[in-house]
Amino acid sequence: MKHALVIGATGLVGKTLTQQLLLDDYFSKVTLLVRKTMDFNSSKLEQIIFDFEQPDISLVKGDVLFCAMGTTLKKAGSKEKQYLIDCAIPLKIAEIAKRNGFEEYILVSSIGADAHSSNFYLKTKGELEQKLNKLGFGKLVCVRPSLIIGNREEFRLGEKIGMALDSIFSPLLIGSLRKYRGVSADKIAKMLVKASKESFLQRTIIIESDEINALK
Repeated sequence: MKHALVIGATGLVGKTLTQQLLLDDYFSKVTLLVRKTMDFNSSKLEQIIFDFEQPDISLVKGDVLFCAMGTTLKKAGSKEKQYLIDCAIPLKIAEIAKRNGFEEYILVSSIGADAHSSNFYLKTKGELEQKLNKLGFGKLVCVRPSLIIGNREEFRLGEKIGMALDSIFSPLLIGSLRKYRGVSADKIAKMLVKASKESFLQRTIIIESDEINALK
């Protein structure tokens, strides 16, 4: 059995992931590094109030690190703060985790992640993938969902419009366009858990959105 460590547990995917980890006997313990405690109740759950900008290295413990951290430019307030949340902090925790003996890092990235993209968000996600790859984890899984479907606590107008359009046009996205269909937070979380249990021939694995949607 494994000890899962989760960063980004307060978001839509992070919460869903935490719920699934707590119900899965493969994980004997689930630790959340959070800025404030969340409303979860389980004997195998540990919540640690954590300073992500000045991290306590001794608190980064476990076997599998799951990262579901992410924000929007509007919520972050600036590109610098968005980069901090979407790249710098996940990378810093990864560096600590690697030094502390973690061999697995399971990341929620984004469709189109590319370190050379002209789009700031996609470039940031691509840079994170690229830098994580250089750390040499025994297994690095980058899950790249398209539009994430689910009920968030905060209102995001762009996502609401996107979900409405997705419900109309999704059936038309076939073949190579299938990966652009919206994908539920529940399926993303299932893929994260599934990937953490599997053995792969490669050290770094990219899982695109169409593969997530194919989960039953």
